[in-house]
Order: sequence, then C-alpha cells, then structure tokens
Amino acid sequence: MKPVFYLLLLPFILFGYTSSAQERNIPVKAFLIAAPDGEELPAFLEFIKNDLKKEGVTHLVVRFRYKYLWKSHPELASEGALSEMEVKSIVQACHQAGMELIPKMNMLGHQSGGKNLFPLLKEYPELDETPHVQMPEEYKWPNDDGLYCKSYCPLHPDLHPIIFALMDELTEVCEAKALHVGMDEVFYIGDDKCPRCSGRDKAELYAGEVTAIYNHLASKGIEMWMWADRFLDGKTTGLGMWEASMNHTHRAIDMVPKGIVMCDWHYENAPPTTAYFATKGFKVLACPWRKSDVALNQLEQMQLVRESAPEEIAGRMLGVFQTSWTGTGNFMDAYKGKEATDRDKENADCFKTLFKALREPEK
Repeated sequence: MKPVFYLLLLPFILFGYTSSAQERNIPVKAFLIAAPDGEELPAFLEFIKNDLKKEGVTHLVVRFRYKYLWKSHPELASEGALSEMEVKSIVQACHQAGMELIPKMNMLGHQSGGKNLFPLLKEYPELDETPHVQMPEEYKWPNDDGLYCKSYCPLHPDLHPIIFALMDELTEVCEAKALHVGMDEVFYIGDDKCPRCSGRDKAELYAGEVTAIYNHLASKGIEMWMWADRFLDGKTTGLGMWEASMNHTHRAIDMVPKGIVMCDWHYENAPPTTAYFATKGFKVLACPWRKSDVALNQLEQMQLVRESAPEEIAGRMLGVFQTSWTGTGNFMDAYKGKEATDRDKENADCFKTLFKALREPEK
C-alpha cells in the first residue's frame, strides 16, 4: 500500500482525535449472507431472530443473485430459487428482529462463475460483452482469456428492460428500501470486439451503467448500495486489480451520482479508503471478511473520522458491513461452533469479534 492514502487521515489525527468510554456511534452494522436453500430456511429464520438480533445487526444483506422464482422472467431463476412465500418469511423474520432487509444482485460483472454461465447470459447470450470468450471445461486462473467472470454489455438495447424488471420485483417482494447491485471486479468492459463498446472510454462506460441503475432505483425510491473497488486506482494506491481497478474505471467516481452508498471492501489490510469516498461526497461502509484484526482496524478508522472530521465528512461514514462468502448453512455451522472449514471459522470469528466490539463501550 502506497503512503499517499494515509495522508487522508492526517488532518483528523493532527486536530486532536480523542476517545472516551462511551457507546460507539455507528449507525449501520450490516451483515452479508447468501440466500438459503429451501431446507435451510427454518434454521435461517431462527438465526435471524435469535443470533443476528443478539449480535446487533441493523441491516441484513441477503445475496440472492438469481435465486428467486421470478414472475417477470421465470427463465432466469437459478437452481434452488426461493418462492415468494419463502422470501416473505425472511422479510417477516427481519421485521421481528428489528433489522432492515437489503437484497443483493450482481449487475454488470459476475455473470459467470468457474466454468458456468449464470442465468442472464445463459438465457440471453446476445447480452454477453465477450461472446468470443468460451467458458472452459475446467476453470483455472490465470488463463489466456483473462476470464475471471463474464460481464453483460451495458450498451445492449435489450438489457435494461430485463434487469430493471428483476430489480423491481426483488425489491418489492423484500419490501426493501435499498438494493445492493454488486458491480465489483469488472474485468470485461469496453471489449475491443464488442460492436457497441469497442473504443469507448471504460470509465464512461462504467459510470453510464452505474448511473442508469441508480436513476432507475431512485425513480422507485430505492437507495443503491454497491461495491466500491472499481472507483479506486489500483496502480496509484498499490491495491492492484482485485480491490481496485487496473482498467481505468477509477475515473468514473467523478461521473456518478453522490447518493450511492459505497461498500468499501478490503480483506487483507485496512487502507483508509473509506475517508477517500467520504471526502468525495459519498456515504460509505467499511467491509471486512475473515481477518479480525483488519475488521477492528477498519472500525477504528470509521470511529476516528466520525468523531474528528467535519460533519459533512463524518456524517457520510455510515458504519461497517461484515461480508460472508460461503453457503448459508456453512456460515451458521461455523458461527455455532460446529464442523466447518478453517476459512469459514475465520469468517465467523471475524463477525463475532467485530460485532462484540460494536456492542462494547469505546475505549
């Protein structure tokens, strides 16, 4: 990590950051988990009402992707898709636990995984940004095609009527005030072989799709959450191609609406990029995964800026957003101390450590 970003926190430190033994003033304490399979649903509902409520989760972000029995586009339901009644039971559990449910989808990137296309590009191959890149029989990274995940073409004229219908349907069934639209790790954008995107500025393409989605959601009164990595310059920051952009989309940060909630994920260390987004005018959440020390460092930075920065900046530092990248049952097992992989145990321990710190008085 280059030292340039740490200068962002210097004014807050020089002007006298102090800490007292008081409850942490962190308004958003969010948690991301996968949508359950049908057989996991009863246990998941109890997990929401008992465990997540006890931990102090305020916003539950459920990673649906295409895992819903769509009425608008039934052909796009993925395997194990939940019914309207099943989703409504999750909504009710969140109401009972006093937390806000935010559904999550993947827009633009993450339209494939491993060797498999996800429903949108499987059913509508004409929407593929890179149809010339064939899905492999066995997936390996790195590969000659630079294939991590497929993207849809943001300029295809048939795209938005489809994805907007899905967004509307999911937010309606979830009775949601916000939708998390993904938008992370977009490696395929403005491909040279795309008849619509070739030769166009990648930052403008990315900003255009972000803005189109934001405007649609705003017209419905829905707040937009998204991952923030594509707005960071991977070279200047030293964050590289995963946690930041190496294909020039970072300039899009000055081209998109300020009403977006930026979900600033960093899993290996805690660069002070939340302050960067706040100074740019965006509301922002710090997002850890499985390293407890990283999560606590992110929380401390969030608290520091909230207490010491001008209100215009401090008020945009919304809180923390613990992520989980495993199956619903896997996380619940790890959380309850049952048999689990080392990575899932680390994830559950990170969640417990972070939310315990959130419940304790600030030192």
